[in-house]
Amino acid sequence: MSSLWRDRRFSTYWAGQTVSQFGDRISQLALPLIAVATLQASPTEVGLLTAAVWTPSLIALFIGAWVDHQARKRRLLIAADLLRFAVMLSLPIAHVFGVVSLGQLYLVALLAGIGQVLFQTSYANFFVGLVRQDQYVEANSMLSGSRSASFIAGPAVGGFLIQLLTAPVAVLVDALSFLVSAAMIGRVKVEERPVDTTGALSLTSRAREGMRFVLRHPYLRASLACCTTINFFNFVVSALVILYASRHLHLSAGVIGLAFGVGAVGGLIGALVAGRLARAIGVGWTIAMGSIVFSVPYALIPLAGGSTITKAGVLGLVEFLSGFGVMCLDINLNALQTAVTPDAMRSRVSGAFTTINYGIRPLGAIIGGLSGQFFGIGPTMIVAAIGGALGFLWLLPSPIITTAAIIDLEPVSV
Repeated sequence: MSSLWRDRRFSTYWAGQTVSQFGDRISQLALPLIAVATLQASPTEVGLLTAAVWTPSLIALFIGAWVDHQARKRRLLIAADLLRFAVMLSLPIAHVFGVVSLGQLYLVALLAGIGQVLFQTSYANFFVGLVRQDQYVEANSMLSGSRSASFIAGPAVGGFLIQLLTAPVAVLVDALSFLVSAAMIGRVKVEERPVDTTGALSLTSRAREGMRFVLRHPYLRASLACCTTINFFNFVVSALVILYASRHLHLSAGVIGLAFGVGAVGGLIGALVAGRLARAIGVGWTIAMGSIVFSVPYALIPLAGGSTITKAGVLGLVEFLSGFGVMCLDINLNALQTAVTPDAMRSRVSGAFTTINYGIRPLGAIIGGLSGQFFGIGPTMIVAAIGGALGFLWLLPSPIITTAAIIDLEPVSV
């Protein structure tokens, strides 16, 4: 049995994140369905909703610079969860009074996105206090395994709850999941690493220092270019998938959720084998392979046709292959980035990375919505699938591609 399964602190944190991930799957299905089915949103409006979730990533660089100088990162993780709890709770409350609107959906997406950025930039330092370096891949595998498992059951349960209770009420489950996550993190005691604020730079200077570090670091620079390319094209597709499945394939919320759930088995398998695959062919080549397999399958969605079972089967197959690829990419790349980033720079590096890598997502979603409306959803998806797959080319001239194992990484002077 893995040593981390017996680690009470990690298992407590892992349990809280597992619950939160399952709640997220419901909202990821419910929010666009509220827009599409309840508010009759256009492709452009759906694209703007997807963009709103990720727009706060554009200020992650400054949030990360601020977080780096906060001594108690665990409290910030709890605060981020409580913010998202309150924001998500507003939707079922508004539904009771019959006042749900696109404006509220955009506001919920923006505030939830701010909570996500605060959580993500605070998490890096919390994580290295929770596990040892030789456990990075194992810990990421367990956390990603939970995420993959949530994609199996979460969409199916979410689709059922949406049909039974309506989408705004189903979001209540996600709100409560953030409350559970906050409570579990509150029970995890980690040694907070001291923060040196002597001769501290201004917030802007610290943010600039974090961005400069990422852009000059050979591992981080290449991984940022690869992931940003993938994220841009992936969100061109993400803005359109549920819309296409609902209006063009004529699949119900329950069938869409079930297809996503069955397809997510690929992500769970990817989480289980990502470490073994890295040991067999090397961390670098596993990352490159994952980046290609993550993107290419989306070109199959416009080819779906025939019966409901056939169309749902194609959607499930795409999610299966893409989920497998993203786990092979994320687990190994996250471990590599954690290993090469100094403790004093973790939140700034996370913020700089998020500003570009996640900040490109709103642009991708907006372009996806506009392109889908004016050029057709099918052609847009095919072009985006090819564009995302080409992101691996950034890895070829970098030291990432020749990295065999995390423990063999040598320090890099920047």
